[in-house]
Amino acid sequence: MARETWGTRIGFILAAVGSAVGLGNIWRFPFQVGQEGGAAFMVMYLAFVVLIGFPAMLAEFVVGRKTDLNAVGGIREWAGGAWTYLGGLFVLIGFVILSYYSVVGGWVLRYVVGSVTGGYTATESAAAYFVSIASGTDALLFHAIFMLIVIGIVALGVQQGIELGVKVMVPAIFVIFGILAVYAFGLAGAGEAYAYYLSPDVGYILENWQSLVPAAAGQGFFTLSLGMGVMITYASYLSSDENLALDGVSIVVLNTGVSILTGLIVFPILFSAGVDPATSGAGAIFISVAEALIDLPFGQIVGLLFFLTVAIAALSSAISLIEVVVSYAIDEYGMDRMRATGIIGVAIFLLGVPVTVNTIFVDLYDIFAAQILLVLGGILLMIAITWLHADKAVGELEKGIGDLGSIGSLWIWIVRVPVVLVLLVSLYLGITGYIDFLQGPFAEYLGSL
Repeated sequence: MARETWGTRIGFILAAVGSAVGLGNIWRFPFQVGQEGGAAFMVMYLAFVVLIGFPAMLAEFVVGRKTDLNAVGGIREWAGGAWTYLGGLFVLIGFVILSYYSVVGGWVLRYVVGSVTGGYTATESAAAYFVSIASGTDALLFHAIFMLIVIGIVALGVQQGIELGVKVMVPAIFVIFGILAVYAFGLAGAGEAYAYYLSPDVGYILENWQSLVPAAAGQGFFTLSLGMGVMITYASYLSSDENLALDGVSIVVLNTGVSILTGLIVFPILFSAGVDPATSGAGAIFISVAEALIDLPFGQIVGLLFFLTVAIAALSSAISLIEVVVSYAIDEYGMDRMRATGIIGVAIFLLGVPVTVNTIFVDLYDIFAAQILLVLGGILLMIAITWLHADKAVGELEKGIGDLGSIGSLWIWIVRVPVVLVLLVSLYLGITGYIDFLQGPFAEYLGSL
């Protein structure tokens, strides 16, 4: 069976941006900023993306394009032996993240409907509306609808499904969010919001670096779709003459641009409504934003545009997550794409069912996946690429660029030392934070059953 390829270079870039631009930017990013001190988190996040995320992305690119294989097969061919299990870790990460991601995507679809019908404006409060749809039959139904849409797109293939879809979805995200950012600029609380969001407190960073580092690391890897095999899989559909560095810059800039735009929309809305971003938590865009929109000019129209854009972004990222697993099934077991997508989609749906029972399972899955598994996968992958096969990595990166000279060595050492060290610290802090969660909130939940 001939391996599928991207029809155009822009198709690959938009697919990779679509993978990166998703709930990580629009759902996860605002509440991370709120929980971690506003602009203080922004500084750490941007530094992580540029200094750690971009070099790590190039490392994933070279494995995918060099091997022309899925995450498992690519790692097996690149490093061999026990390193094959690293590819298996990527498949597991895709399963876990998409299982709860789909439930959150279902919430977004429900809010799109609510924006049309006036659902969250007609209830006693936005919080009451969120509670009513976040768990139970409603959540299960929209979790299923979201997964069916994802399965349908991916089953059509790389060019006719994924590439065609993202060529429509990704530009739509930028256009609608650009309009909403202009709207937010005119709100009464915009000035205060921009100060909170864009003026970092150095003292706060120094005092709270232990929580900021793992949060920024997890967010950076999550939003760039690193440490989960997505960029390996997508790069495996590339031709050998592509300039990977230029593609990587395009993806990082566009992805980071959406994150920044999200803050320029969400925080003026929150401040205009007198909502404290630090207390919004994972429900920031569902409870706080919805509640704020109720009393704002053109709130219902803005809500429809906002949640529709979030839904588009969620779908573009979900497509990439399931493609990691589908590509593995096709390459390793010779499965038909449609059959593989259907079976895998149903399995992921079932894994996400507990999340529709109680929202605490979002934290249970998310902290484990984003602050532990993603970071662990990133550490092992960086070691496999730059410590074991540095010459091969530089040689592959030079294709489509030319002789890199000392820049190639600089890239290798950046990945070898600072990237790996930051990820190791992040992993340690992430594990200790997860233990605290299990012994605290999750233990309390289990005790209440």
